Amino acid sequence: MTGSPRIRVLFDEATIAKRIEELAQEIARLKPENLLVVAVLKGSFMFAADLIRALHRASLEPQVEFVHLSSYLDGTVSTGQVAILRDVESEVRGRDILLVDDILESGRTVTFAKDLLMARGAKRVLTTVLLEKPGKRAVDIQAEFVGFTCPDLFVVGYGMDVAHSYRQLPFVGVVDHANHDPDLFDRA
Repeated sequence: MTGSPRIRVLFDEATIAKRIEELAQEIARLKPENLLVVAVLKGSFMFAADLIRALHRASLEPQVEFVHLSSYLDGTVSTGQVAILRDVESEVRGRDILLVDDILESGRTVTFAKDLLMARGAKRVLTTVLLEKPGKRAVDIQAEFVGFTCPDLFVVGYGMDVAHSYRQLPFVGVVDHANHDPDLFDRA
């Protein structure tokens, strides 16, 4: 990569914050019981943190856990297989689970996590994603709560990265490919 990248803002900080408050209200209306939020690492960490605070403002008191799953391993193209790199430590049996992920594309990771939690006895597993790309589905799954429908672009920021860069951005954006290695942006 050469020079500083230009990043076009797709969803700005204020728009994301407003939508997260709305999502928290939608989730609270379902009156989840013994709620456990399970954030899928690494990409969802900013979204999950903001959503958890919004859930608190919506009068919910969730406990929080993390699962680290990967279908990309070291690349930017999904392998089609999901690996557990860090598992949930809390008991899920009989609980309402809110599975939080950054982006729903192929659906493999969210489906894997949802099936895993249900097999462990969760009462209900609801999924919420910041972004979804409906045209990218490889499995049949729909998230119960969606922040934004995203165009079929490689996005970064607000926890999402390319080669471990750009996670810190307070917005979701698209990197200008003009001065960058196109192989880095070949996420499927």
